[in-house]
Amino acid sequence: MNILILGSGGREHAFALKLSESKKINQLFVAPGNSGTEAIAKNVAISPTDFKAIKQLVLDENIKMVIVGPEAPLVEGVHDFFLADNELQNIPVIGPKKDGAMLEGSKDFSKIFMEKHGIPTAKYQSFVKNTLDEGKKFLETLNPPYVLKADGLAGGKGVLILNSLEEAKEELTDMLTNQKFGAASNTVVIEEFLDGIELSVFVLTDGKNYKVLPSAKDYKRIGEGDTGLNTGGMGAISPVPFADDDFLNKVEERIIKPTINGLRQDGIDYRGFIFIGLMNIKGNPFVVEYNVRMGDPETEVVLPRIESDLLELFEGVVNQNLHKKSFSVTSQTATTVMLVAGGYPESYDKGKEITGLEKVTDSIVFHAGTISKKGKTLTNGGRVMAITSFGNNIDEALKKSYRSIDKIHWEQMNFRKDIGFDLV
Repeated sequence: MNILILGSGGREHAFALKLSESKKINQLFVAPGNSGTEAIAKNVAISPTDFKAIKQLVLDENIKMVIVGPEAPLVEGVHDFFLADNELQNIPVIGPKKDGAMLEGSKDFSKIFMEKHGIPTAKYQSFVKNTLDEGKKFLETLNPPYVLKADGLAGGKGVLILNSLEEAKEELTDMLTNQKFGAASNTVVIEEFLDGIELSVFVLTDGKNYKVLPSAKDYKRIGEGDTGLNTGGMGAISPVPFADDDFLNKVEERIIKPTINGLRQDGIDYRGFIFIGLMNIKGNPFVVEYNVRMGDPETEVVLPRIESDLLELFEGVVNQNLHKKSFSVTSQTATTVMLVAGGYPESYDKGKEITGLEKVTDSIVFHAGTISKKGKTLTNGGRVMAITSFGNNIDEALKKSYRSIDKIHWEQMNFRKDIGFDLV
């Protein structure tokens, strides 16, 4: 079987590496991929949102399944595009259709969904340009810090957490009247701040049945001690020590089951991953957000821990018999540390030569923002690669990752030296 993965980051490299273990796969394609996927699959220079070019590739290469990595093609309707095309409609797509992708594509939609189905989340109200004054009044009823979320996709930058009421009012005005985040902030969700410790739980569902994947915790801030600007993620740990059986049972009963059942009740045939961003507040889980795909860099610690054939699980999604598929996870801890370009998440240079990768033997190197040119591996993005290691505990796994990082170099390479600091 020939398989196509859409995307170019560390998440897609992790998918490719895991799928490459399956004996059922003849050829893996990644569009557009990176220098890591190039070593185990065939990269094709196509954007994940160029549906016409994707169609041609699928037909030319006799591709029998498409796995969607990032959110944009799902929100834009790649699954619907396949179903509506006579030549593509029998080729399964792992990832929800447009209606299900609204869980991530619209914060307002996801909050309404949670409220409707009794899923615990922060109190909120949504506002548009014409209700700006009501939004300011609602802010006055809340205690700081104030949480403002752009309704649509904003590249991970559409959430603001502010301590000053005046600043919150100014930012709300900027979002609604000056389109600070473009069309994504035509509607703004204002939320009550949830004070707890964050983690993520990942679910794979066929629309009826589901498998709960390993939990993970990622680190968004650029600076040590969780300081500085938000990023796409600077590292991750799996499993999460405080997510014990009791807590995960609460997550399953209060959140996962109502989510799966709610989608069915609302007539949404959802087949793919659900990323549930959670806040643990005194042992009780609350949903911060849904994403409709795997997270990055969480994928780089979650997938390596799965011992089952990932393609078998995907076939279970397609045939709606996921509950019959074997599923096992290693008891070992996985940690990943993201290496980023100097200056990221603000302006940074590309094209820096990366050296020392061949010396890394104790860790898995997942490429993200990399490219191959004339036999050299060069930086090609802000988050460049994730260094994943296994251990019997967090400390042991992290020490391996940091030892491996010592062997890698490029000009202005940056990384956090304290991933897992709050868990060890």
